[in-house]
Amino acid sequence: MSATERRELLRAVGMMVGSAAMFACMAVMIRLASAQLHAFEIAFFRNLFGLVFILPLLLHHGTGILKTDKLHLYTGRCLIGIVAMLCGFWAIVHLPLAKAVTISYSTPIFVTILAVLFLGEMVRARRWAAVAVGFIGVLIIMRPGAETFDGNTLVALTASVLSAIVAVSIKVLSRTEKPDAIVLWTTLLWVPMSLLPALFVWTGPSGITWLWVVAAGFFGSAGHMFWTRALKRADASLLTPISFMQVPFVALLAWWLFAETVTGWTALGAAIIFAANAYIAHREARIASRTVTDPEINRETQKP
Repeated sequence: MSATERRELLRAVGMMVGSAAMFACMAVMIRLASAQLHAFEIAFFRNLFGLVFILPLLLHHGTGILKTDKLHLYTGRCLIGIVAMLCGFWAIVHLPLAKAVTISYSTPIFVTILAVLFLGEMVRARRWAAVAVGFIGVLIIMRPGAETFDGNTLVALTASVLSAIVAVSIKVLSRTEKPDAIVLWTTLLWVPMSLLPALFVWTGPSGITWLWVVAAGFFGSAGHMFWTRALKRADASLLTPISFMQVPFVALLAWWLFAETVTGWTALGAAIIFAANAYIAHREARIASRTVTDPEINRETQKP
């Protein structure tokens, strides 16, 4: 590996660590704002101020980047995405932070399943085994039937399933749409979509709560920026496990700010989900690299 390649790799790792830290801070801002605001209202302000922070993209590219013939696809994925966001914010407000964030990392497990059903991707036995192991990790965290089980964990899991649908739709859109166009259209549509449910629970922020909702928008947008730029510089198989650092970041902040502790069940489930996600990312990257040179694999994995 050349010195330039090492520098790019270190930048990618640093950006992914930064992304994990930004998303962890966003989760904390959501919890702090929930002392005054409903989760749905927080989601609206996160999108509103998130749009403010990504407007430089529009200034950089010009309005031409918004030209598309896929507006119906954007609208559909954004409708699903906003429900996923509302469920995710609800979970952050009503569950221990580390538990809510850990459950959100089950999304790649559902992406694997949906990619088979809707994109015709080929998944072999070892990746199916990783999916099964990941489900075991989720069940360990949720512990259905235990006294600590409540409906909020189902809301968190719903957010993960819906986020997987959004991820698959992004794969479809990315075949023809630019990454920055996807970010801009998504945020532009999410602002009015998230306003409607917020109006039913509207109270309006005051005092320091304004700082929390503005910061949530900033950290959310910054996290996405770091994440997309990291993936441009290094393989997902390397960076996906690093993104899981959001869990210890959140756990540390939740312990410091809210006196929350991580249960042994959550820690065990998180370790299992981490291992499953790391393996799935490794297999996806390996297959993607082989399709470039192996026509047989290309025919099997890239069905119309």
